Amino acid sequence: MLEDLRVYKIAMEIGESVYAITIEWDFFNQKGLGDQFLRAADSIALNIAEGYGRYHYKENKNFCWYARGSLCETKTANQKAYNRKLISKEEYESILSKLLECHLLLNSYIKNIGKVQ
Repeated sequence: MLEDLRVYKIAMEIGESVYAITIEWDFFNQKGLGDQFLRAADSIALNIAEGYGRYHYKENKNFCWYARGSLCETKTANQKAYNRKLISKEEYESILSKLLECHLLLNSYIKNIGKVQ
């Protein structure tokens, strides 16, 4: 099941962490970086889920590659938020740690899609 995949669970945590942070920002920052940060973070889990629901392994891999792109975009948004002093060092490091773990898990998941377990 999708909910049993560690990569999916971490991706969900990333989206919820980014939401909890960006919802507290002022309107200007929410509508600028915050909106893109949250969309990119949410897109990681959403693309993993869409790929998982596809019939063919190739389609699953394609959506996981989109998820990996969104993950890289989230890393950049996290760095920008830290550079602009919108998040603390602790928030930055917490999200970055989850992103790094998710990236490794996602690469492994992509490599193993379609292989007999």
